[in-house]
Amino acid sequence: MIRSARSRWGLFLALLALLLAAPVASAGELGTVRAGVLKFGTVSWELDVVKHHGLDRKEGFTLVVNEFAANDAANVAFMGDAVDLIVEDWLWVARQRAEGVAISFLPYSSAIGAVIARPDRGITGLTDLAGKKLGVAGGALDKSWLMLQALARRQGLDLAAAASPVFGAPPLLSEKLVQGELDAALVYWPFAARLEARGLHRLIAIADVQEALGVPRTTPQLGYIFKESWAKASPERVAAFARASRAAKAIMKESDAEWDRLRPLTRAEDDATLVALRQRYREGIVGSWGEAERQAAAKLFAVLAELGGEKLVGKAKTLPDGTFWPLVW
Repeated sequence: MIRSARSRWGLFLALLALLLAAPVASAGELGTVRAGVLKFGTVSWELDVVKHHGLDRKEGFTLVVNEFAANDAANVAFMGDAVDLIVEDWLWVARQRAEGVAISFLPYSSAIGAVIARPDRGITGLTDLAGKKLGVAGGALDKSWLMLQALARRQGLDLAAAASPVFGAPPLLSEKLVQGELDAALVYWPFAARLEARGLHRLIAIADVQEALGVPRTTPQLGYIFKESWAKASPERVAAFARASRAAKAIMKESDAEWDRLRPLTRAEDDATLVALRQRYREGIVGSWGEAERQAAAKLFAVLAELGGEKLVGKAKTLPDGTFWPLVW
């Protein structure tokens, strides 16, 4: 009887422990975060680290990654609620908010792009681009191109008139530069890193241009964006995702071995390319995010609004309230 009573008492304690633990486990389950990424984009590297190390599970949510062939497809999926978040710049977020679409932003990277020049064309500064054939990724209203022109004007050069700009897609411009059909090219950072690995010269990074225009180079321009209604439904889930993202970046910043694991995903053709991609990715990691960084972004918005006008920034005269989700680290 004594043994039976002890057994029943032990069973009671075990059941009580399960009942007490159940609400805690339920409260820790934050549901699913559906991220939309370009199939071979750099964002997929970070999210792969999140999944590989179980950083989503550690934070109480499940990350689902949906791949798209182009930015436009990802944007359509996002606006149609097929995914919860994508990576875009906060300028796009500001335009949407000015149109009444409540979208918010969390930093992803401060890496944007760079001007890469052929080493055999005698280009060592911006003024040397006069009379040169310059590839420009994007269109005439690309924000990096506008900032580059603004800095050139400070040096006494009307870059759009003095050089011969050629607008096009980064892969095409990169190949034209390697073949010698272009003298220099302004391309996004992964393409710039690959060109550096092939022996071409990095003339100036857009982060340097940004700093020369009075905005800290570490001010992020790219970030995870999501609808405010989705975020407000579970602020804890947004915070958990942000922590997982930062944890993944910490691994990528410190571990060269992690980059060896990621090598197939980066499609690095050789060791030099992998090293260049790793270095430039790490340079774009956002170390802190708070009121100072938000104020710097607002200052950059004012610069871009002056450079590009309504065609670039839309109806917004200043950076709309709510553009940045209120998380600090």
